[in-house]
Amino acid sequence: MILAELSDRAESFTQFLTVILVFVLVLALTYFTTRFVGNYQKARSVAGNFEVIETYRITNGKYLQIVKIGEKYVVIGIGKDNITTICELEAGDIKTAAGQPDKAPEVFRSVLEKARQRLSK
Repeated sequence: MILAELSDRAESFTQFLTVILVFVLVLALTYFTTRFVGNYQKARSVAGNFEVIETYRITNGKYLQIVKIGEKYVVIGIGKDNITTICELEAGDIKTAAGQPDKAPEVFRSVLEKARQRLSK
């Protein structure tokens, strides 16, 4: 009786450890896959002649975008089924956040640290 109970507990604990291990492996695989795809897309966009400077949402499915194409800045309207050129802008017409460097996206580690600090309070 006691041996059967200990055997059941050991089997349950082994199953628990197996599930945790599989979860960690899937999480690691997801992390590295996401990094790979992100770096691949980043490398492709850096080498191109197109750069989206700013996007403004008008309504669902309708946007205005300032796009840099080569050395020209163009405002385009994007709808569900069409794209329309609105106008062309001079480089001096583009306003950026002066004095503020481009904010790099937060690294997952810093987000995790913020969450840990909030939970510890």
